[in-house]
Amino acid sequence: MFKVPEKYRLRTGMLASDRSYGNNGVFTLKFQFPGGPPTIVHCIASDGEGWEHVSVGYQGRSIVPSWDIMCKVKDLFWDPEDCVMQFHPPKSQYVNYNPGILHLWRPVNKNVETPPAILVGPKK
Repeated sequence: MFKVPEKYRLRTGMLASDRSYGNNGVFTLKFQFPGGPPTIVHCIASDGEGWEHVSVGYQGRSIVPSWDIMCKVKDLFWDPEDCVMQFHPPKSQYVNYNPGILHLWRPVNKNVETPPAILVGPKK
């Protein structure tokens, strides 16, 4: 189930929102990984036209978020058993406003078919 982490919602400024916006808004997340400095990530969440969506990036940087960051964001916005994806669309359909942003997507009211796990490798 898609949900937003209300405590991280941006509540002031041009992109401010509150609970009345539902699952739509800007969220600033702070992660601490062992042995590293705090990592601040900005997310824009939305749900509309049959999709749940979160864009993820660092403010003012064109470095894409790591797998660990994307997993933490996924865990904040969706349940553990929800299947969420990143797309690599046909080149003719690319939209890239910022090279440092990655996106997580989940269709509403549809099960996402995934390949058998064994095609990746045996479970540990």
